[in-house]
Amino acid sequence: MRRRGERSPERLPLRKSLLGRLLAVSALVAACSVAATAWLAVQTTSGAIEQEQGRNLAADTRVLDTLLAHAAEHPTWDEVGATVDELAETSGRRITLTTPGRRIIADSAHASEATPPPGLPPQPSAVVDPLSVTAVQAGTGEGSGPASVTVAAPGAEGARSPGDDRIDARAVGPFRLPAAERASLRRAAEETVDCLGRSGIASDVVEAPSGRSRVQVVGDPDRLHGSRCSTDALDSPTATEQKALKALDELVNACLDRQGREAVRLDLDLSWSTSQEPGATAVPEPVAVPEPSISVPQEAVPTPFATPSPLDSENDRDIASCVGIARQEQLSSYVASPALLFIGDPGGGAVPGFELSSANTAKIIGVAALVLALTVGASVLAGVRLVRPLHALTGAAQRMRDGADPSEVVVAADNEIGRLAAAFNDMSAHRARLEEQRKVMVSDVAHELRTPLSNIRGWLEGAQDGVAEADATFVSSLLEEAVQLQHIIDDLQDLSAADAGALRLHPEPVRIGELLAHVAAAHQAQADAAGVGLAVEVSADGHPAPALDADPVRLRQAIGNLVANAVRHTPAGGRVTLRAHGARTAAGGDEVVVEVEDTGTGIAPEDLPHVFDRFWRAEKSRSRRTGGSGLGLAIVRKLVEAHGGTTAVASTVGRGSVFTLRLPPAGPDAMDTAV
Repeated sequence: MRRRGERSPERLPLRKSLLGRLLAVSALVAACSVAATAWLAVQTTSGAIEQEQGRNLAADTRVLDTLLAHAAEHPTWDEVGATVDELAETSGRRITLTTPGRRIIADSAHASEATPPPGLPPQPSAVVDPLSVTAVQAGTGEGSGPASVTVAAPGAEGARSPGDDRIDARAVGPFRLPAAERASLRRAAEETVDCLGRSGIASDVVEAPSGRSRVQVVGDPDRLHGSRCSTDALDSPTATEQKALKALDELVNACLDRQGREAVRLDLDLSWSTSQEPGATAVPEPVAVPEPSISVPQEAVPTPFATPSPLDSENDRDIASCVGIARQEQLSSYVASPALLFIGDPGGGAVPGFELSSANTAKIIGVAALVLALTVGASVLAGVRLVRPLHALTGAAQRMRDGADPSEVVVAADNEIGRLAAAFNDMSAHRARLEEQRKVMVSDVAHELRTPLSNIRGWLEGAQDGVAEADATFVSSLLEEAVQLQHIIDDLQDLSAADAGALRLHPEPVRIGELLAHVAAAHQAQADAAGVGLAVEVSADGHPAPALDADPVRLRQAIGNLVANAVRHTPAGGRVTLRAHGARTAAGGDEVVVEVEDTGTGIAPEDLPHVFDRFWRAEKSRSRRTGGSGLGLAIVRKLVEAHGGTTAVASTVGRGSVFTLRLPPAGPDAMDTAV
């Protein structure tokens, strides 16, 4: 966001900008490429290519699905070689499986000394990862068409987790049932089928990848309402499922605990409930509730994952994310590691079964060479002009990093690169100024802290040597120096927080008149001791001050610093006035103006630009006779800028000064104007 008064950079004409030149080059190359592609399209039989590619896509989908099934059911790729060879023979393609580092796991093109296999393409056809299925996946049956990737619950085929974690349905890991539990569930399912059959309801027993059996009704599902067949045996999770689900609960709750979320209990369909509901009795172990043991065909009811229910809250999304992470962690040791799949022509071509004629091949080579020449020529011309000034900027930056004095870079033209060079030069000069200011500030901080510490040490050494008596005056002197030291440290801490962007504000509706009255009351004793009059004027010019949203503590601190400074520099019999009113900005908006005017000694014109600098004092001797550490006005500027306002000062030597704070008003929903 730009600061008030900052001008936005002027937009360059498109013909002079780097973007315009790159667009022109790209348009030239694209025009040549499009013309060449169009010419080749009319010279070749695109219909044959599309037909062949359609057959290849179906074969590639079956290959990917088969390898995903192998990875989901085996912890390693050790036994995949025979599967790869069989798939390659069936599809007529070269199938290569490699690690992410391109170390070959299995390759249907077996290498030999006489005829080494051709190299692999730069991009794999797919990534085989059962824990993160990202490509289109085919059905499990022979000849089945492609289907969208689904996420299955651990114990049930076709179910999906609320997190949609893209885990292959066949990756069941510890949820795979042993033979005894499979047989038990199978018998229970067959008994249910017999019961439904006696009621005139046709049904079949289907088995999920984990081995869990369930009953699938054939026909109208409404007939289930009159059935009294028991499914208790199918609804109860087995010991294997309870053990696996308990381990999954622990992983999910560990993830939720790291996010400060409440623990949950997962059901077998990966839905969840909180582990401790209000007023409920604690359950020592999670009790899994499987998916419905009787289901109907997908033609009868909407598929459960075609239109997934949205997650209603951020808490649900966090739980779903943890469920996905926990499932991947639990299944990682049961499935094969991710692998890259390369599918291509056994001879190295892109589309097997289709060959170009010699004439067409020559045309392709000629057009490709022409396009390549144009591309290289245009890229070299544009690249050289682009890289040369960047090299100069890089060299200057490296010299600055090595500690050399900042050096300017030549600004060759008024374009993006030229403006970058100008910005670099500004940054270099600003860095030099900041380094000088840092050195000065370190010296100033050391000076400010040394004085009270030296006084404290002097008094203590005098007491130790018996020169000074530890009476009330002695203690008062030490306390005065300690208070001064604490004041300096507090001011430095406020400035440090403001510089780091850590200065916290707590805005609230503020009545500026009441705030000025509080500030005046707080400094009345100081003003009376100095013989200075203190007055408050609100809306003296007839323009009421708009409502103001501000941090009242920080705003009182800023105005209080100005009042304290004005009282110190106003001789006895003088006057300090606090004034607030509304005003119109140059852009036509409203603002709140707060002024602190005194009839003091004033500030010389040459000193006005430095009034808000740190450790600056009008006394060149840096005397503390009039009090202050030289940080008060710097803190004022930081606090006002944190509120989105600005500071200004006007002064006449011998007549006094006026410090002005301009603050933005409250939003359109604020109260009426403050009084």
